[in-house]
Amino acid sequence: MKILLLGKNGQVGWELQRALAPLGELVALDRSEGADLANPEVLRATVRAVAPQVIVNAAAYTAVDKAETEQDLALQINTHAPGLLAEEAKQLSAVLVHYSSDYVFDGSGNTPRSEDAATGPLSIYGRSKLQGEDAIRASGCQHLILRTSWVYAARGGNFAKTMLRLGAEREQLKVIADQIGAPTGADLLADLT
Repeated sequence: MKILLLGKNGQVGWELQRALAPLGELVALDRSEGADLANPEVLRATVRAVAPQVIVNAAAYTAVDKAETEQDLALQINTHAPGLLAEEAKQLSAVLVHYSSDYVFDGSGNTPRSEDAATGPLSIYGRSKLQGEDAIRASGCQHLILRTSWVYAARGGNFAKTMLRLGAEREQLKVIADQIGAPTGADLLADLT
């Protein structure tokens, strides 16, 4: 089996390299190697050249606040690129694995949600992720969408590492207190995938 992994240098992508390698031929790419989700022509050419049986998209635009001012880029990477990957997966009869976010919800409630729970994103980032999910489902390709939250790993930047750093630097920490999340290890996500 040939597996195409996009986003190999991110927190999840790094762990996926370890988890997916035993399953077959793994082609792991980053933005500079043809996995640039902001460049549809290059992305399409890469998928066609590799011709995988499984496409794992661990690449994303993840700057939640910055997405408000970089809407076009967030939409290209989180909405249009997953749709393109889904179209290519359908043409190849491949399976697409895609990671989404709890930001597709409106932030209300305090219980776990089922996959068919009502959505209602409040930000450009959340809308871009939900529209990416919708594009994948609309394509008709075989797919798996994993919604996750608060990803952390030993590698890369994340909330846990930021808190540890700030805790060592400051006497007192001030953080938001109106969000509930489930910290999720990138290694766990990779193993579940």
